[in-house]
Amino acid sequence: MSVDACKLSIGGHSVRNNAFLAPMAGITDRSFRKMAERYGAGMVVSEMIASNALATGNKDMARRLGKPEKLPHMVQLAGCEAEWMRRGAKLAQDAGADIIDINFGCPSKRVTNGFAGSALMRVPDHAMTLVDAVVSATPLPVTVKMRLGWDDDSLNAAEMARRAVDAGVQMISVHGRTRQQFYKGQARWELVRAVVEAVNVPVVVNGDITDLDAAQEALRLSGAAAVMLGRGAQGQPWRVGAIGARLSGHDVPEQPRGEVLTALICEQYEDMLSEYGTGVGLRAARKHLGWYLDAAGIVLDKPSRTAFLNNETPAEVLTMIREIFSGDWKAAA
Repeated sequence: MSVDACKLSIGGHSVRNNAFLAPMAGITDRSFRKMAERYGAGMVVSEMIASNALATGNKDMARRLGKPEKLPHMVQLAGCEAEWMRRGAKLAQDAGADIIDINFGCPSKRVTNGFAGSALMRVPDHAMTLVDAVVSATPLPVTVKMRLGWDDDSLNAAEMARRAVDAGVQMISVHGRTRQQFYKGQARWELVRAVVEAVNVPVVVNGDITDLDAAQEALRLSGAAAVMLGRGAQGQPWRVGAIGARLSGHDVPEQPRGEVLTALICEQYEDMLSEYGTGVGLRAARKHLGWYLDAAGIVLDKPSRTAFLNNETPAEVLTMIREIFSGDWKAAA
């Protein structure tokens, strides 16, 4: 399939370029997705939402339904029972979702021990009951994100994808690892080509895509229509849009630096406190602040880094952000 953003759409929703932000639990919350969208990501996906928890009124799962600003609202659901997935899909639709993604890929033991996520790669027939439940529950386009298989003895992504598309799925995303690899070793983009050849819908390749060179090589080896960035966007949400622009032959917007970067981080920090509430937001923001430090190449001595990341007074944290990222930071004597 040609890599042409003008031709790439998901159930009638046009995609502005071929680089997407992957769903990452605890990371791709509304505030982070907003930044990736602002800097040109082709598509952003919600955090993984447990369908049973959503359907029974869990407030954190409901929070994860927060919409991006302008992009189509793509919500990822996880679960192992058709009835919960059906109810979750309806609730997501009522909350403004435009696209429903089904998680067949999460390798977390907490998820797979509950027979969801990538554990579904081991039970294709049961996995398809979940696809049928979601497709029948909503007129919204349905997509699936999966891995290559459970392990190297069961590389069944192509067959799973074919069956999902036959059931009505309109896009497939594939992380180029098995579940048993977790995030170890290298993503095998070339093995995603079997999925591309098995279906007639867009396929998105995921795993180890951190820069333009990796994106181009992943597309070449896989034949996929788009790339999906996960860990490569941590601390630099603008990277998704930058890669998408280059893949589309457009100029890359200038990377935020200095006062612009400082304002971005402050905005995200304040958004997180608003989204989660101050107590939870302070803890949730720490990892993002650490990633911003790392991505900017800012090395603080251990006491200063600890004082920054563990500070529980928002006004002081905002002051420290401005000092650190503007270059005015002075380590404690």
